[in-house]
Amino acid sequence: MASLSLLQRYGVYLLVLFAVALLVYILISLIQSFSMEQADRKIRENRSEGMANNIYFFIGRATLQQLQLSLGILLAGGLITTLIFCQVSESLIIVPVAALAFFLGMAAPWFYFSQKARRRAERFENSILDLSLGLTSGLRAGQALPQALEVFSRRCEGPLKEELMIVIREYRLGLELAEAMQRMYNRIPCEDLQLLIISIRLTTQSGGSMVEVLEKITRMIRGRTEFHQKLKALTAQGRFEALAMALAPLVAFLLLFFINNDLMLPMVQTLIGWCAIGAMLALEVIGYLVIRSIVDIKV
Repeated sequence: MASLSLLQRYGVYLLVLFAVALLVYILISLIQSFSMEQADRKIRENRSEGMANNIYFFIGRATLQQLQLSLGILLAGGLITTLIFCQVSESLIIVPVAALAFFLGMAAPWFYFSQKARRRAERFENSILDLSLGLTSGLRAGQALPQALEVFSRRCEGPLKEELMIVIREYRLGLELAEAMQRMYNRIPCEDLQLLIISIRLTTQSGGSMVEVLEKITRMIRGRTEFHQKLKALTAQGRFEALAMALAPLVAFLLLFFINNDLMLPMVQTLIGWCAIGAMLALEVIGYLVIRSIVDIKV
């Protein structure tokens, strides 16, 4: 009878968790719908960062919401099931642990696709120097600017090739080349690309040697790239220290847990222990973000 009542109590926990998950899913759906409407409006006004620098470039909004909800419920339900088999009957422990597992399950897909979008934007930005060099070489060989752009798009790889194919397609449909490249900048903003587009637009409108202008822009982009790489190398130690300081308490907790199990068990078996863990995690996240903001130098 005692085990039956315990199962009934955990069944209530699962129902409450499902209801909370459903409410969170509806709330997130509303927030993301509003965000997508704002993004679409800004894209129409040519002031948005576009979809290429957004996680929805890799996955649909509805699919992402379903993945978040499924993973959150899976982690929380699996954790509650594990606690049932471990005969943990303290409800004050189960509720915050299940809520934390559900939150992690909801946040993991968003973080994963955000990282993919960030890496894609970085790869695109690192390819702008190659684009400038390719256009300069093509113009020196006697090609027109659209022809040089098309020839270079066949040789390059990655996000730059994808974006250039869109530019060439729009140009063939009647859009001016400078305008098509400006639309590429609206999809995935990059300061070096903006310099290149401005130089092409001004040279096309006012006349002059396109090759000489692109050579100067290439030297400027090369200097900016070297400066950013040097700055990234100088701040690498700070980023590593932020990560090391954030992971140090977790590593210490795991070591102490395996060395002296009886000493650390109250941390995971009492409400005060879980409150201490929650406060520790919050302080670690704040400290990590503060250090990253210090070493993240905008130029």
